[in-house]
Amino acid sequence: MVSFPAKFSRWTVGLILGYAMLADVPGAEQRPPFYEDKMNLLVLADAGGKERAISNAKDWEKRRAHILANMEEVMGPLPDRSGLPALEMEVVATEDLGDLVRRKVTFVSEPGDRLPAYLLVPKGLNGKAPAMLCLHQTTKIGKGEPAGVGGIPDLHYALELARRGYVTLAPDYVNFGDYEFDPYQKGYASATMKGIWNHMRAVDLLQSLPEVDGGRIGCIGHSLGGHNSMYLSAFDQRLKVVVSSCGFNSFFKYNNGDLTGWSHQGYMPRISERYGKDPNRMPFDFTEVVAALAPRGFFINAPKKDSNFELSGVKDCVRAAAPVYALLGAPNRLRAVHPNAEHAFPPDIREQAYAFVDGILKSGAR
Repeated sequence: MVSFPAKFSRWTVGLILGYAMLADVPGAEQRPPFYEDKMNLLVLADAGGKERAISNAKDWEKRRAHILANMEEVMGPLPDRSGLPALEMEVVATEDLGDLVRRKVTFVSEPGDRLPAYLLVPKGLNGKAPAMLCLHQTTKIGKGEPAGVGGIPDLHYALELARRGYVTLAPDYVNFGDYEFDPYQKGYASATMKGIWNHMRAVDLLQSLPEVDGGRIGCIGHSLGGHNSMYLSAFDQRLKVVVSSCGFNSFFKYNNGDLTGWSHQGYMPRISERYGKDPNRMPFDFTEVVAALAPRGFFINAPKKDSNFELSGVKDCVRAAAPVYALLGAPNRLRAVHPNAEHAFPPDIREQAYAFVDGILKSGAR
């Protein structure tokens, strides 16, 4: 973890209606219930906080709605996605890499804002291909690292996946690479939510491409990209598989419970402003974010020596989410590996992650 420089959508309305119906009241004015124990996920609270056990998928969807609504308490609301502007993708530069074409592009995220990205398209595709959205770590060059333009070779996953037959898209996060944007001047409560919005627009772009099968899209990221992949996929169920490398642990075990690293302007200032950087006061935790991905495939690289995200806190999240995956009939779609490495994405672990993605996006499983 490194420091660096509305209206409700139909998604948000659906979430709010979920807990409004649970409370059996008209409208959706109230806030979602606060769950004190975020390890015990198979419980559902009513408006008064009374909890009962979850035993079926329908009740889990109500709990999931509470999770996303509580994420919005911290991140700010997901903006309205009705009436989206045209993407208007523009190609800035094109490179022929022999087996694929790498294009530097921009596209419209929202009125007055164009998001830079690298788009990598394999040559010789036979029909529509699966696609992967590839989110970068905390690095000055942003999108250039996963696209293979520079940075750490072990993090060139957009390039490697393109060579594996995927159309890949690597956008910049707020104030990295070529992208300068002040989300707070535009009414966002966090850079995190602006990132979610931009990444949803990136999925829109992938679905618009003639080379892409819009029903076979996943997301991958390391560190900053690791948790951004999770946030995006929690809100956007178009993503069928998620890979997070060195991206998270429980808030209680992040830096001994000091959430300063999550609370600056590059992430979620409300963590400090509203919740005093205290995990006990936080409306959500990563135990819940992991569970919100179920039953979709989720591959976790959590090295034993990662100093950013202590391993036992990752295991807490997996242990909490596993019963949800089991409830939804997908226990094998939650997988965590723990290499003897530091804050890294080693070659053999990337190969395992890619094989996991292949098993979902190339097997016909949706």
